[in-house]
Amino acid sequence: MQARVKVGIVGLGRWAAVLARAARESGEIEIAAGTSRTPEKRAAFQQEFGVPGVADLDAMLADPAIRGVILTVPNEQHWPLAERVASAGKHVYTEKPIANTLEDGLRIAALEARHGVTVTVGHSARLMAGIRAIRQRVDSGELGRVAFIEANFSNERALELTPKAWRWYREKAPGGPLSQLAIHQFDVLHYLGGDIAEVSQMASKLSPVGAEVDDQSMTLLRFADGKLGYVGSCWTSPGIFAVRVFGSKGLMHYEIDFGTWDTPHLLHRSSTLYIQRGKDGYGKREELTVPESDMFRSELDMFARSCRSGKAGELSADNGNVALAVVYAALRSIERKGQAVRIDEIVAETRARIGTKARAAA
Repeated sequence: MQARVKVGIVGLGRWAAVLARAARESGEIEIAAGTSRTPEKRAAFQQEFGVPGVADLDAMLADPAIRGVILTVPNEQHWPLAERVASAGKHVYTEKPIANTLEDGLRIAALEARHGVTVTVGHSARLMAGIRAIRQRVDSGELGRVAFIEANFSNERALELTPKAWRWYREKAPGGPLSQLAIHQFDVLHYLGGDIAEVSQMASKLSPVGAEVDDQSMTLLRFADGKLGYVGSCWTSPGIFAVRVFGSKGLMHYEIDFGTWDTPHLLHRSSTLYIQRGKDGYGKREELTVPESDMFRSELDMFARSCRSGKAGELSADNGNVALAVVYAALRSIERKGQAVRIDEIVAETRARIGTKARAAA
C-alpha cells in the first residue's frame, strides 16, 4: 500500500476545516502542515485536526516531505500564493474560482509548464454521485440527443454580508453569486454538455444590506454543438443546488439538500435523482438511488494522484479557467446590456493583455 501524499494547507478558516475532515477519510492524502497569519488559528486547527501548525508559507515550502499545498484563502490571494508554491516545485490545489480574475487564472495555469507542477481546482460539484450518474446516461445515449441543460445554485449569503467580508466588494467577488456559486454550475454544464461557445447575462441587486456586488444572476449559454443552457443564482434565498438535463429520449433531474453541502458523505440520504423517459408523464418517472459519495474527498484524492504522477487530472487548471471565462463573459454581457459574448473572444483578449503586460515589464 502506498503511503499517503503529504500536503500543506494555507488559510485555516471554515473551508479548511471541511477539507481537513475529508482528508481524514482519504487513503491517498494527508494534510501534514497548516499555516495562517493568526497563531490562535494555527493552534486551534492543530488541536481539532492534529495538523501541525507552521509559522508561515516559507517554512511549509522548505519541508521536502510536503509534495503539494492546498490554498483555502480569499480569491485574490490565489495567484500570488500559487506562484510561490509552484516556484518551490510543489503542486498546487486552489479552491474555486481558480483566481479572482481571468488574467490571474491563465497565469496560474501557465505555472504548470513553467515549473513542472500540476494545478488542481476545487470544482467539486461535478464529482457528486448524481452528476456522475447523469453524465453516464448522457454518454450511453439513454437520454438521446441532449438539447437543453438548466441549473440553479442559490443561498442566502447576500443577506448576511457586511463590509468586513471580502465577498461584499465587487473587485474581490466579481458578480457576487456569479463567481461564488454559479461558477460551480458553469463547470457542471461544461462537464455534462461540452464546450461553451457564448454567454448572455442579466443581473440585479436586491439585498437590503447594501453590498457592492450584484446578488441575483441569470445566465444563458450556447454550447458549441448548438444545445442551450441556463444557470440561475439567487443570493437572497434558502439554499438549493439542482441540475436538469433534457434529451430527445428522456430527461434527468438531480437536487440535493443544501444543508448537507459541508457533509457530502450524507448527500445521498436526502438527494433527489430521477429519469423521465419518452412520453411518460411526471407520475411515471423512475426514482433512482443515489449512491454514497464524498465530493471533497474525491477532489483531494485527485490532487494526491496529480502530486504522485506529475500529470494534470480532471480538475485541471484548464477546466477551472473555462468556468472562470464564462463568469467574465457574463460580466461583459452585463456591460453590453445582455448582448451575447463569445468565450473565445474573452480568452483571446485576456491572453493579449497578459502578453502586453509581460512585454512592458521586460
